[in-house]
Amino acid sequence: MTAPVLAVRGISKAFAGVHALSDVSLEIAPGEIHCLAGENGSGKSTLIKVISGVHAPDSGTVEMNGEEQSRLTPVVAIENGVQVIYQDFSVFPNLTVLENLALPSEISEGRKVINWRRMRAKAEAAIAKINVDIDLDAKVGSLSVAQKQLVAISRALMTEAKLIIMDEPTTALTKREVDALFRIILDLKARGIATLFVSHKLDEVFEISEKFTIIRNGRTVITCLPEELDRRSFSQYMTGRDFEESTFSGPQANAPVALEVDALSIDGAFADVSLTLRSGEILGITGLLGSGRTELALALFGALGVDSGEIRLDGRAQRFRNVRDAIRAGIGYVPEDRLTEGLALERSIGANITISEIDRFVSRLGLLDRRALRAEQRAWVDELRIATPDPDNAASTLSGGNQQRIVLAKWLATKPRVLILNGPTVGVDIGSKHDIHEILRRLAGEGLAVIIISDDIPEVLENCNRVLVMNGGRISGRFETADVAESDITALMSDDTIHAINEKEV
Repeated sequence: MTAPVLAVRGISKAFAGVHALSDVSLEIAPGEIHCLAGENGSGKSTLIKVISGVHAPDSGTVEMNGEEQSRLTPVVAIENGVQVIYQDFSVFPNLTVLENLALPSEISEGRKVINWRRMRAKAEAAIAKINVDIDLDAKVGSLSVAQKQLVAISRALMTEAKLIIMDEPTTALTKREVDALFRIILDLKARGIATLFVSHKLDEVFEISEKFTIIRNGRTVITCLPEELDRRSFSQYMTGRDFEESTFSGPQANAPVALEVDALSIDGAFADVSLTLRSGEILGITGLLGSGRTELALALFGALGVDSGEIRLDGRAQRFRNVRDAIRAGIGYVPEDRLTEGLALERSIGANITISEIDRFVSRLGLLDRRALRAEQRAWVDELRIATPDPDNAASTLSGGNQQRIVLAKWLATKPRVLILNGPTVGVDIGSKHDIHEILRRLAGEGLAVIIISDDIPEVLENCNRVLVMNGGRISGRFETADVAESDITALMSDDTIHAINEKEV
């Protein structure tokens, strides 16, 4: 019988008396695609660092290729064929693809003189292993997220890799890029290389994984085969909560119109986009990267000037010269990347919440009403159940789901008429995702008009009453979500030909 490439038995690890892992076990066979799932803070990252030799366990054993590792270090882990691709990929943005691929081996071999011909040959061989086409002379900082990931995978395969650990590898990828990544993982499997796929995205893990290990609060909850779970039980094991799956029905047909967009166009981004959004409605807009979905959101928020067309709020024509005009008119926008666009991570949670309405707390004499400001901050922390003991703590101290709630609170504090959310649950775990959806449904029930922009089709179908599909900068389909299948939407997203509106459209 072939020895497992990795066997973790009874691992425990504590930091300053706080148990991050308690009696965790995991086993992976050669060529196996194994999913490690758990919410943020469940212990996934700590377990990865134990396996890769970064942290020494307090108890338990780690076996690699049938041999117990009593003094496991990062070097020993690599020598045993373990490679970790972290969420940031650990690539050097200021170096070329060639340099990122070849320099590590040049350094490990003790080379004193750079031989560019030898380095290029190494880089070409590395890229060839995953059969992709990337410009070796391009600076890595100029590449897309998916391309950076391919560089990281290629670099991992330059050693005799037996197990590749991918930590949340699809967080910032589109569906098309995820499909390409899965093809690479299946190719690795065919070559006998195992993959530990760390994720909490239900659709993806069920599609690619051959075995599951789910941990919660630092403990192994279950190890099983995919056919032993469904979406509901998977979520229950991860969170300890039982979620009822339901769909959003939307407002009455005669609800007042909050937003109208008529033939809106930006040259090179999107063209002739028209839509209507009613109070209490959650409208989904989906499409692949480059479809024009984000540019449309930025135009509605005043961040991009339009070339033609009209925007009307409550029947009044609007001409946004900038973001401030849009905010004053009643538009809120939760951006695609909360870390770089939505939050000042080093600032406090409270400061992030009230930054968009700070003028309201300044008197005519320029004095800040700190008592009222803190009361407002605390009210939103309580309202959105942001998990913090003190709003003065830095935003960087919170999980992804709680950080997203801060961004939501920031815009809800401005009392918007229309709230646009671009990728509202990217990078958050299942529990937080469910809670954010519940918040959005509640807000819609209170009359807020909401737009969700996402390429997560199940998210759109479950939480929107209508969906628009964008392709090539134009709307290629309009549907009531109750009357459309996921495959219908996927076809309109991925086909390069702009489809005519079919009989299902409204």
